[in-house]
Amino acid sequence: MIKNNIKYLAVLALGLVACEPEFDNPIDETTSFTSGEADFSKYVALGNSLTAGFADNALYISGQENSYPNILAKRLAFAGGGEFTQPLMSDDIGGFSNDPLRFPPRLVLEFDENGENPSPGVYAGGVPTTDFTSNLGSSFNNMGVPGARVYHLGFPGYGTANPYFGRFASAANATVIGDALAQNPTFFSLWIGNNDILGYATSGGVGEDHNVTGNTDPSTYSVAGLDITNNNTFAGTYSQLITGLVGSGAKGVVLNLPNVTSLPFFTTVPFAPLSPLSPTFGPQIPTLNATYAGLNQAFAFIGVPERSITFSETAASAVVIKDESLTDISAALTQALTPTFGAGLAGILGAQFGQARQATANDLLVLTSSGIIGELDEDRAAQLVGLGVPQEQAGQFSINGVTLPLDDQYVLIPDEQAAIETARVAYNTTIQGLATANGLAFVDIAAALSQAANGGIPFNGGVVTSAFASGGGFSLDGVHPTPRAHALVANSIMDALEETYGAQLPRVDIGDFGTITLSNDVIQPPSN
Repeated sequence: MIKNNIKYLAVLALGLVACEPEFDNPIDETTSFTSGEADFSKYVALGNSLTAGFADNALYISGQENSYPNILAKRLAFAGGGEFTQPLMSDDIGGFSNDPLRFPPRLVLEFDENGENPSPGVYAGGVPTTDFTSNLGSSFNNMGVPGARVYHLGFPGYGTANPYFGRFASAANATVIGDALAQNPTFFSLWIGNNDILGYATSGGVGEDHNVTGNTDPSTYSVAGLDITNNNTFAGTYSQLITGLVGSGAKGVVLNLPNVTSLPFFTTVPFAPLSPLSPTFGPQIPTLNATYAGLNQAFAFIGVPERSITFSETAASAVVIKDESLTDISAALTQALTPTFGAGLAGILGAQFGQARQATANDLLVLTSSGIIGELDEDRAAQLVGLGVPQEQAGQFSINGVTLPLDDQYVLIPDEQAAIETARVAYNTTIQGLATANGLAFVDIAAALSQAANGGIPFNGGVVTSAFASGGGFSLDGVHPTPRAHALVANSIMDALEETYGAQLPRVDIGDFGTITLSNDVIQPPSN
């Protein structure tokens, strides 16, 4: 087995990084604050996990308390904003007691027994205490629902499918937008649409792109949320949400969607992580290249020499991936390999490498790939043994990313990235267009996150970047913001409110907000 220990590479460079304490940013009481043309007395926030305060792969109290709507509401209070309530979880552990397998505790930064080698791990210092069958009642100001797509907000009975909404839905057949409008909001924020492409992206593009299929019926989309929502479906549904929200005269702010390349989930694992300096991988490079020699000859023989696979003894090498956009050459490859490997193994290798190549800088390896690259795929090895391949040879061709191409779920190839970007651009055009047509404040959060990914966003005391764990902008799941980033979003919204409505509000000092959390910093619920 070739074990590269590349899991969450960026963390290896970390020193002690924890969640800094938060402070109330002093406000100059002599300054006059105003809502301008807006009325902040009843603020309702709609959206998905980003709005709810989901972070570190879970929803938990401190994440909710540091969500951008809650941070913003405290600032709106200086200009007539009213009480802001949230459907808080029962603890800071996260996850649900009813189903800790599908809804596990949060990720935390853990160290080994020597206090070294920090890496993300599921918090094991307690068990979740939140029961999703206990309804909290409705009328919460924060209506952010983790997992929600744009069409879910108007779907009757969505709470029966999503326990996050089920905890505070007003009735079994309630809709998110309906419960929001029932509160008669005077002001709203809407940040929705990320999940309409994100599930496809984080799964390596295994779902369907309904801009290709032409399917505009979201009731037929993947229940696992792996598909790309059709652009027309998105536009129509988003328009209905805006029409309902502004219909009562409410003012509001909308936020657009970032490029996936702004998220560390897609930018942390390099396409070439196989180092010749690795004490386990390096010595095996000559053997691996000898093993691939016969395969490379076959590639050349059938006219695809560009698919040849080699590992450098002087520089980092790219992983081997499956690329379903390539022409499937399994049959021809099997025939070419038969003289070298025999009919049985040749057929297996032909199928295994029929759509394989080494990754390039244009490919994005998802964060979860770091946990398997260089590891023996025991199921694959056992399968090969069952097909008559000798044990040693079966293991030799079952090393993830080395001799066993990484499955599609671990890589976003250029075609998949293009599909995501096409949808995102269309969604953002809809969002900005409706904001302009309805006189709403608009936040280009995509530009802000692009800045974080390309140099960083400076603040008083540091810089927020999108570097995994160490950059301060993203939690340990590589997708959701830290409290510090939520504070940045809140400030961006206040900037937009000033520009659109003439509101004057006190900004927050984002340096007063934390980043990631050490395992022993998690607050456990009180024992009964």
